[in-house]
Amino acid sequence: MKKLKRFLTMFGIVGLAVLLTACGNQPITEHSTGLWDGVILLNFSRAIIWLAHVFGGYGMGIIVFTIIVRIIILPLMIFQTRSMRKTQEIQPQLKALQKKYSSRDQETMAKLREEQQKLYSEAGVNPVAGCLPMLVQLPIIWALYQAIWRTDVLKSGHFLWLQLGSRDPFLILPILAAVFTFLSSWLMMKGQPESNTMTTMMTVTTPVIIFITALSLPSALSLYWVITNAFQVGQTLVIQNPWKIQRERDEKERQQKQHERQVRKAVRRAKQSKRK
Repeated sequence: MKKLKRFLTMFGIVGLAVLLTACGNQPITEHSTGLWDGVILLNFSRAIIWLAHVFGGYGMGIIVFTIIVRIIILPLMIFQTRSMRKTQEIQPQLKALQKKYSSRDQETMAKLREEQQKLYSEAGVNPVAGCLPMLVQLPIIWALYQAIWRTDVLKSGHFLWLQLGSRDPFLILPILAAVFTFLSSWLMMKGQPESNTMTTMMTVTTPVIIFITALSLPSALSLYWVITNAFQVGQTLVIQNPWKIQRERDEKERQQKQHERQVRKAVRRAKQSKRK
């Protein structure tokens, strides 16, 4: 199941990348054609420009529209987060099964798959369902990104100290984008029952990559990154608060230990009564 999930995720990402690469990178105008450029990106661009007129600037238009899009896809994010959390919670049991059925013969591997499926069913986990919301979100988030990147007028305005079409001269946005990316990844990692080297490396290296990339991007795109990652931090604190998850996990463990003690006491009493 894990391999299938990874395959579906990678297939979706690669397929989406190929599709969107084929769409080109020409500026979005009233004359843009096609489903991606002429319908999706053009209407995203129009919406941002309209919000810019309402809220008094292209910077505010980008901020407000980014928040609106993140709110719209929030139910998908919540579904994905809950699915991921359920999967994380049963990782110790899955590892125990893999250790128990470590032999590579066909019969043992079939038994492992059977026991894993049973565990998934008991825990209410669908290993594939967790990646489906992500595949839906990717084109929406990428459309928002491209609408900003490929709309020249959005990069012609000013916002605070920024010229939206130029790099941030004080590097404040690249730093904020990296900080919020790190906080988002760190909060999600902290909520996991156990971490691994790969997760830790991604938590550290991804913000560095974001920072280096943002150094050469127009401020309009850096502003988008800051807002979307800041929203992600707030979203994680609300729906996947790691301290709340840890308290719930500790309480569950405490109740489990208490139950085991009660069972042991009951067994001892039963043995003592038999001796009498």
